[in-house]
Amino acid sequence: MAKNYFRNIPDFEYVNRTKDGQFISNYTQVKNFFKKGKLRDDLFQDLTVFEKYSVKGDDRPDNVAFEIYGDANLDWVVLLSNNIINVQNEWPLSQISFENYILDKYGTLEKLDEIHHYESNEVKDSTGVIIFPKGVRVSAAQSVSYHEPLTSEQVTVNPVSKAVTNYNHEQKINDEKRRIFLIKPIYLNVVFDDLEEMMQYKEGSTQYVSESIKRADNIRLFE
Repeated sequence: MAKNYFRNIPDFEYVNRTKDGQFISNYTQVKNFFKKGKLRDDLFQDLTVFEKYSVKGDDRPDNVAFEIYGDANLDWVVLLSNNIINVQNEWPLSQISFENYILDKYGTLEKLDEIHHYESNEVKDSTGVIIFPKGVRVSAAQSVSYHEPLTSEQVTVNPVSKAVTNYNHEQKINDEKRRIFLIKPIYLNVVFDDLEEMMQYKEGSTQYVSESIKRADNIRLFE
């Protein structure tokens, strides 16, 4: 069972060109990190396989894995479920990291309170019909006019915009990263079996040694 992601990464042998490699047949074995696992495309197309999850506080992928799967080593399942490759950029920052990041980006605390852009407030008529949705980027003076169905009057709301500071903008981006999807625990064995098969080398290449080892061509033979 492929619970540990890195243990299932196959090996690659390359010719040892260091001083220790005295013989032409000396090879060094390393993990082939170019061999990457992923979830099957048909799993992503079946929404019943996943459940929505909101990352809490400063939780890391291993914290989430322990809470949902009872095993912190299954953090790679959390990441693969969301196609996350770069954890630093694609996972929500901790509060301390977030504050350090925005201060480094904007330079001063005063600039964090400067206006980044404007977004709309929600506008509804008297029957509850949404005339203008909230969260749309607009100008500072954006107005909305509509026909009020109960009174037959022409109503103008001016402005419908609200200021979004640099801090609010960055906070929203970080919070959006908290909304993730997780493979339901009952489907873990499917993921394990797929990963195990995916990481195996297939016969047919001159570099093939076994299901877990490939060997680079020995260019020293031609020197």
